[in-house]
Amino acid sequence: MSTVEPNPSSSKKLPADDLARAARLVEACQRVRQQVAKIVVGQEEVVEQLLIAILARGHCLLEGVPGLAKTLMVRSLAESMDLVFRRIQFTPDLMPADITGTDIIQEDPETGHRRLVFEKGPIFTQMLLADEINRTPPKTQAALLEAMQEHEVTAGGHTYRLQAPFFVLATQNPIEQEGTYPLPEAQRDRFLFHVVVRYPTRQQEADIVDRTTSTFTARAEPVISGEEIVQFQQTVRLVPLPDHVRDFVLDLVRAVRPGEADVQPWVREYVEWGPGPRACQQLVLGAKARALLEGRHHVTLEDVEALVHPVLRHRIVPTFSAEAEGIGVDDLISRLLNEIPRAKPGLL
Repeated sequence: MSTVEPNPSSSKKLPADDLARAARLVEACQRVRQQVAKIVVGQEEVVEQLLIAILARGHCLLEGVPGLAKTLMVRSLAESMDLVFRRIQFTPDLMPADITGTDIIQEDPETGHRRLVFEKGPIFTQMLLADEINRTPPKTQAALLEAMQEHEVTAGGHTYRLQAPFFVLATQNPIEQEGTYPLPEAQRDRFLFHVVVRYPTRQQEADIVDRTTSTFTARAEPVISGEEIVQFQQTVRLVPLPDHVRDFVLDLVRAVRPGEADVQPWVREYVEWGPGPRACQQLVLGAKARALLEGRHHVTLEDVEALVHPVLRHRIVPTFSAEAEGIGVDDLISRLLNEIPRAKPGLL
């Protein structure tokens, strides 16, 4: 049974060593952005959300139509962080062992005896791109669950630890849904963010055309290491969480659960299922990471508001009435944000 530590006061400050590390975090992430921008035109908001997810030790579900440079973006991010990158193209015939690995029989050249040797699969990496995850059956999708949650893989009765940091980025194509296997709610809840990749602006698209139809070449250079990322992840959890920000997170998440006694009537009408406690945890962690990226050592309501959509987007199931009226999940979240009151910080 886990114990809950008391909520730190908003006046608590980071130790000197962690203040220095927080300053390095801001500088390092800025250099990462610069490296990715050499390869990918635009998509600054998406890159920021990916950075926040990595710092919060979370995973991302990325949705966008083909051709928006999702794979290129993730590969460039991995190169700039000096992380081992692998990509799996999910298909209907993909098996769980194709992801995790399998035992194979090998013969010892000296003794001639045969023995089982575990051949590691592509999941043994640091940044894994699960491309079109909804194209493969649920059994294969579930092979990612243990790795995403526990950062380890069990095969043949043995448990193998994954190298830190470990980050899964899964893509979905919002069109061509025929023959797909939508992720179940329990598996979507494993992702910190559901990030929507939108079309570029006209000027950005012009830049993309100029770059990709000429002799322009560029490559992201490593500017930080995996060891530094692990240290940054530890620093994120030390960021103080003011009571009024924690209460705002609780109010937001609990207000969109139709089973709660005091929810608004529109929630019962338009929401079939609401988010669980993990939404609160990950919204707080994401807000802490965003605060550090903004150069602050405390969380504000603005940090929470900026991340409510990607955190709750995949954790709310709309009713048939909402879908029939053309009301999307993002519309419900925006309405929720407009109605939840903002508490002021208490006197210190």
